[in-house]
Parts: sequence; structure tokens; C-alpha cells
Amino acid sequence: MSMLALLKKSSLVHLTLAISYFTSGLMINLAQCILFLFVKPFNVKLYRYLMYYLCYSFYCQLVFIADWWAGCKIKVYISKEDMETCGKSHGLLLMNHYYEIDWLLGWVFCDKIGVLGNCKAYAKKAIQYIPTIGWAWKFAEFVFLERNYQKDKEIIGTQIRKILAYPHAVWLLLNAEGTRFTKSKHEASIKFAEERGMTPLQYHLIPRTKGFTVSLPFLKENCPNIYDINLALTDDQFQKATLPNLLDGEGVVAHMYVQRFDTKSLPDDEEEAAEWLQNLFRRKDQMQQNFHKYGNFFHGLDIKPMDPIVFEPRLACLLNTLGWTLATLSFVLYYLGKLLLSGRLVYFSIGIGILVLFWWLMKKSIAYSKIDRGSSYGSTVKHSNASTPINGNNPHATNHNNSSSTTNNKKDE
Repeated sequence: MSMLALLKKSSLVHLTLAISYFTSGLMINLAQCILFLFVKPFNVKLYRYLMYYLCYSFYCQLVFIADWWAGCKIKVYISKEDMETCGKSHGLLLMNHYYEIDWLLGWVFCDKIGVLGNCKAYAKKAIQYIPTIGWAWKFAEFVFLERNYQKDKEIIGTQIRKILAYPHAVWLLLNAEGTRFTKSKHEASIKFAEERGMTPLQYHLIPRTKGFTVSLPFLKENCPNIYDINLALTDDQFQKATLPNLLDGEGVVAHMYVQRFDTKSLPDDEEEAAEWLQNLFRRKDQMQQNFHKYGNFFHGLDIKPMDPIVFEPRLACLLNTLGWTLATLSFVLYYLGKLLLSGRLVYFSIGIGILVLFWWLMKKSIAYSKIDRGSSYGSTVKHSNASTPINGNNPHATNHNNSSSTTNNKKDE
């Protein structure tokens, strides 16, 4: 094993990465707060323009871990016509939520086409209170949902109109499955589908369509693109697709199929739009089955096979991360050194406490990404119509029935 590989696996190196990430995150949060208080009330357009660069500076430190540190490769299958639209105008993303790092691999792709700073998502309201990342998302005007249909219906309309007024292209992620795929949620999803005479999905949860159908009229106003994104990893790569492995410098090779739909081509009727989404997820599931059985997305489907695009890591991402690392570590380590070498027990204890805090934050963040630590949302079958929640926020290895899924009644699908 090379010296560089050993360094990447070092807990001390991981701690320095955590110190840089969380310290820079707090500094970016402070800058966001200043803009929120003193710029947004007078010039919303300028506020959102500057927010793009602050968010990019924060997010791309995680992209650096996947792209430069671990050397992840993403093979993107997309037509030339669809590729030409990427990053040029607003888009809604419908992506599977199957892997621990699917969100990060999505960010890697967004970085390549220049929309990383304006990536947004539907997310649980509680996330906005999480230091650094949650605060950054709050200032960046993410769509935070309470999982109460009546309240969320109003929130969605208000937030989408705000987002679509941005000067740069915004990509908005909707996890229509409502939660991450796990074995228990998949079992509940299968039960839900069978009770309603629907086709059970093997690699996805039955999508919750309320969030999509409520959003669609607002999207048709100023969002010309809906992108279907299918992310797939081979079984051996699946086991490696975790944040701890990325921190150890062990990257993955991922395959991503992207197809664009014209938003205005979708049905205006709510039930027809819901059925469109259900059909899309049935096709997404077939594509996943094809990938694991035949090694490609296209077998037996009316999709022309295409060669993948493999993007190179962006230099801006590397320079941004190196800049923050030098700035934050020189500052933090200087004062930590003074505390630890002060010769006084109280100062020494404070220094150790700060190091423990950074280590704890890193471990908590990693734990939050784990599949087995996902929320219980969608683990049981629900039959409520009136208050159906709107979505916010493995069949691992060879047995691909270990998946997870969410549940709603058919009206809500």
C-alpha cells in the first residue's frame, strides 16, 4: 500500500478534513446570515446570486471527497440533445434513493454541468436546524416540508415560485419515494402495492405522488425540464458505496442514466399526472433490473443504447477545498496548539474538548448517511387520504428483493 493510500485511511487526516469542513461551514453560514439580514431585504436578486457561490463553496468540499480524494467515476448515459439542456435552465430531478451516497454522486454530476451551487431539494423541516448543512439549506431557500398535506401544499407553491425566480438555473430534487430504500420499507411497499392491485417494484418504493402533482402546475410556469435520473452500481461496488470508504480513498464506479422530459408535455389532470409518475417508476425499476441482469439499462426497452460520458474532476473544486483547508486549519490549529500547550489543565481540557467535538460531528454526519439509520417514514402501510404526507427529503448484493419502499393509498400515489 502506498504512503498516499495510508494517509487517506488515517483517522488523524480524517479529523483534519472534518475540522476544515465544519469550520468553513460555520463561516459560510455566518456569511449567509449577513446576506440574509442586510442584502435580501433590499435586493433579492443579488442575494440569490451571491448565495449561489457560498453554497457552491460549501457543497463542493464534499464533491472533492468523492471526485478528487476517492477518485469516483460516474458514467453518464444521456442523449446529445438532453445534454445540451443541462445547466442552461431550471429542472426538476426525479432520482432513485437506493444508495448511501446517491445524493453525493448526484452532486458530482451537478458540479460537472455548473449547477452545484443552485442544487435544491424537498427536505424534512427538521433538517433546517442541523448546524452547517441544514442552516445552509435554510438560507438557500430549500423546500422544507412538514409532512402534512394541507400545510405542505401552500409551502410548495410559495417556495417553487421563489426558486424559479433565481437568476441562475436551479435543479430541484424530488425523492418521490419519500424516504431511502431499506428492507423494511420495501416490504411495506410491496404489501401496499399488492393490496391495491398495483405492480410491486423490486428496486424502488412505490412513489408518493402528492408532492409531484402539487408541484407540477407551478413547475409548468417557469421550469421547462423534468429529468429522470437512474443511478446504478454493480453489486461489488454497492458494498463500497459508503462515506467511510470514500474517506479512506476508496472510490466507486457508478452508472447514471439521464432523460429529459418537457414539463409542458405532462398531463394537467392530477390523476393523469400521478399515473405518469407511477409509469415512470415502473420503467425506472425495469431499467434497474436490466442493469443487474444484463449489465446495461437498455435491454428490451425502446431506448437507443448510447455510450457513456465520463467527466473529469473540476479544478475549481480542488482549489476551493485546498483554500478552505489552508485557511481553516491554520486558524484552528494555531489556537488549538496554544490551548494544548498552555500548561494549564483547564485550557488543555478545552482543546481536547474541541477536538472531540469535531470528531463527534464527523461520526454523526457519517451515521446519518447510513441506510440502516434512515427514518422510519414509510416502514408501515398507511391508509389515510385526507392527511397524506408529501414526501420530503438494499436489495443489496445478489438478492435484490431486500429493498425498501414507502406506502400511501392509491389516490395519493
